[in-house]
Amino acid sequence: MPTRHFPLVFMINFSALSKRYGPLEAVRELTFQVEPGEVYALLGPNGAGKTTALRCLATLLKPSSGSAYVCGVDVSVDPLGARRRIAFLSSSMGLYQRLSAKELVTYFGRLHGLKGVVLSRRVDEMVELFAIGDFSGRLCGKLSTGQRQRVSLARALVHDPPVLILDEPTLGLDVLSGRTIHDFIVQERGRGKTILLSTHQMEEVDLLADRVGIMRRGELVAEGSPTELVQRLGAPNLARAFLALMSDWALVPGTGQA
Repeated sequence: MPTRHFPLVFMINFSALSKRYGPLEAVRELTFQVEPGEVYALLGPNGAGKTTALRCLATLLKPSSGSAYVCGVDVSVDPLGARRRIAFLSSSMGLYQRLSAKELVTYFGRLHGLKGVVLSRRVDEMVELFAIGDFSGRLCGKLSTGQRQRVSLARALVHDPPVLILDEPTLGLDVLSGRTIHDFIVQERGRGKTILLSTHQMEEVDLLADRVGIMRRGELVAEGSPTELVQRLGAPNLARAFLALMSDWALVPGTGQA
């Protein structure tokens, strides 16, 4: 596939974004940016607000206040325009069990406006990229967890968008399936794609991330490269730095910042 280049602007921009469910504020005043060709890892314990933030960016949830932009498009004002520019992968998004793997990818290609030879070529590229060929004719309902995840990626990426939003992309996968996804992320970063990644796997962050944002109770409490965060916290590694940030004593009173 040919290399594509995108304008040197922030491809993802959260600006004081908050999401409330009644009295519960799942995300509070979230602000950060992601540049072209950058892998940004969003970390935090369960309930920190990571998935809620990603779903707001992917237009699946509407922010209560603040804003989020994809390629300069306000996701609340023009959700369809935003969706054309993103691929969103979530472990909670199921596949149509009665379609084969290849039929599913083809179907989503059509939904994104691909037709004819262009559609066929792009589907074939996805089948090859994610090594789906051996089971491309098998019904999605009969695929293994790793196979389903590869098909989910192919479905999300068939329209070749500039921004990838990956929520726990290797959750439940074996080492080989996880390696396939890691290699893909590295490849797409090399093509200039912007990648926002949520994960609990610290080795994944060390391997892939250019910058890291750490959320706690709906707020961004630290941001920087993995090396910067380790040095700032005086920790031996990123996992220890993360654990320190989850402790109340690691936060400066009144600031929410490390």
